[in-house]
Amino acid sequence: MGAYSYRALNESGKTVRGILDGDSERHVRSLLRAKKFKPLEVTSVASQTREDTRGGLFAWRGRRGGRLSARDLSLVTRQLASLVKSGLPLDEALHATAKQQQKPNTKRILLQVRSKVLEGLSLAQALGEVPGAFDTMYRALVRAGESSGYLAPVLERLADYTQSSQQVQQRLKTAMIYPLVLLTISLGVIALLMAFVVPQLVGVFQHTDRELPMLTQILISSSDFVVNYGVYCVLAIVALFIGFKRLLRHEGRLRRWHQLKLKMPVLGNLILQIDSARFAATLSLLSSSGVPLLQALRIAGQVMTNKIMQESCEQVAEAVQGGSSLHRALENAGCFPPLLVQLVASGETNGTLPEQLSNAAQDQERELEMMLGVAMGLLEPATVVFMGGAVCLIVMAILMPIFEMNTLI
Repeated sequence: MGAYSYRALNESGKTVRGILDGDSERHVRSLLRAKKFKPLEVTSVASQTREDTRGGLFAWRGRRGGRLSARDLSLVTRQLASLVKSGLPLDEALHATAKQQQKPNTKRILLQVRSKVLEGLSLAQALGEVPGAFDTMYRALVRAGESSGYLAPVLERLADYTQSSQQVQQRLKTAMIYPLVLLTISLGVIALLMAFVVPQLVGVFQHTDRELPMLTQILISSSDFVVNYGVYCVLAIVALFIGFKRLLRHEGRLRRWHQLKLKMPVLGNLILQIDSARFAATLSLLSSSGVPLLQALRIAGQVMTNKIMQESCEQVAEAVQGGSSLHRALENAGCFPPLLVQLVASGETNGTLPEQLSNAAQDQERELEMMLGVAMGLLEPATVVFMGGAVCLIVMAILMPIFEMNTLI
């Protein structure tokens, strides 16, 4: 029995979409007629995926159904782990998990995985048919769990990991929302003042024969520039941003840009903390689930966002393959925080590497939160001071000619 997506008309004539299990398209059509639906289109989920895959990587990633959010992935993994732990066969567990989903996209992906399992593939192989939803690390852990016979505990660890990753990302986004909104509003208010308010107030001074104060002249020139060329400046900024993104498609330019970001005073340390925390957490999860260290290192390197950090992780894997200890390889790479190296050395000595890596990840996350707290704490008053200073200069530029009104007249 496979999964089929359908498009049909209900009794009121409205188009409805969904997914049903059936032995064939004909069987699904009969099920739809039994529900008093008029089938318009019935397609196998597996055949849809094969057609998308033929379109290449861009076509696959462009489909909305090819991905799962961190929240959905954590929920699905948790539900599947509970059902597998209860002794339910894998295909029935996948079917029950799919039935509990509210989003058609998530249900479609799970039913597609189930259909592949029914064809005889392992769960890891079936997940490989949907690489946009289940990444390399996820599949490696599932493969390790199936090989060791501990699939349910591994799925529970995966659920904890995805939930923790989602919480960290949410905290980062929440910490940045208020300063960014405040900065955007400040720039918007200043732009509106310069474009609409200032020309009305200072226009009266332009007809005088006396020379205006320098600050007022600068304000008038700035206002004229915003009015005449403001739209073009916005378009130019957008064009520069798009052009910059296109330039970064080249591997060499992207690597140089990532190298430059690591050298920036605050941003570089922030990127280092984020990638180090991801590396430690992923490596801890992989090693504790029975994945070989070399494979775990290469997978952990893929979760990093910075190319230089990824290359350093590959160098670490090559050094470990050559016989070096992990902590020595991390130290020689020169990109990993000293605390991580020290905890890895302790873990290798005591035989508690997964636990020490987990401790390192938690320490990195705590340090990252403190850094963000300090940065956001400085950015908020700096934004207020910037806006206050800009408005103060505008007011002074307007009032100075008024104070000199006697001489202007």
